[in-house]
Amino acid sequence: MELITSIRKAIDYMEKHLTDNISAQDVADQVYLSPFFFQKGFSLITGYGLGEYIRNRRLHNAALDLKETEDKVIDIALRYCYETQESFSKAFSRFHGVTPTQAREGADVKTFLPLSIKVQVQGGIQMEYKVTTMFQLKVIGFQKEFDYETAYQDIPKFWDEICEKYAANVYAGNEPANPQEKAIIDHCIGEYGVCIDDIGGGKFRYLVAGKYSGGDVPDGMVVYEFPRGDWAVFDCIGPIPESLQSLNTRIFKEWLPGNPDYELCGNGNVEWYDCVNGEKTDKDYHSAIWIPVKKKA
Repeated sequence: MELITSIRKAIDYMEKHLTDNISAQDVADQVYLSPFFFQKGFSLITGYGLGEYIRNRRLHNAALDLKETEDKVIDIALRYCYETQESFSKAFSRFHGVTPTQAREGADVKTFLPLSIKVQVQGGIQMEYKVTTMFQLKVIGFQKEFDYETAYQDIPKFWDEICEKYAANVYAGNEPANPQEKAIIDHCIGEYGVCIDDIGGGKFRYLVAGKYSGGDVPDGMVVYEFPRGDWAVFDCIGPIPESLQSLNTRIFKEWLPGNPDYELCGNGNVEWYDCVNGEKTDKDYHSAIWIPVKKKA
């Protein structure tokens, strides 16, 4: 139950530091997890992005301060880490549906209490996985930065963008017209979707990628290498992206919190897509999620 325990500890930490300018890195450091894996687990288990949760708790407390004290609005804004009264008033009105002045005068405001995390064991369908040791995995691909809180919506759009800009010509059976199109053929780009957490600021890198087989790296592309290690491999059958996102949610809500043998390690994970058989919209389409893990002490 280490992930659940970590989220509980993180909530306690955030409650004590709502008036401090804390970041996702600060919170993740308290529970000894990478920001990428912690924020993903927090969002999937609680239903809130980490930044969204902190913001909602601050605005809840700010409403209480408006109603229970005579402190100036600007002082309350600064207390809860807003740089100006205007930015605070805008966020306050968007969340509560009333202005700070109206709240002070007695208008109703929203309640957003600290989360209480409870463990609920759900059964019926066993989640199949295997743990295997892989050699170094070097990938090449097109890269873009994403925000943790909107990644589920934005990453499929990135795939569409890459396919339209670089892959449509070669997928139609034509000869590559530029180095990027040649790289798609040479390295089977599109076989992997790679998440890498190494930039901070509530963001991570995502690559539409393939296995790097050497040679030039065209403009607009990058190479990344995972070290040798153990990976938990979860097979997925169903149309993309819905089935893979559903599996990802189950991994973090069901498999990881209750797994007695393995815990997360590293700073990334890989989505694998079958580039040979079937279409991604097929009901029996095969894909997988690979997550780096280590044996629990």
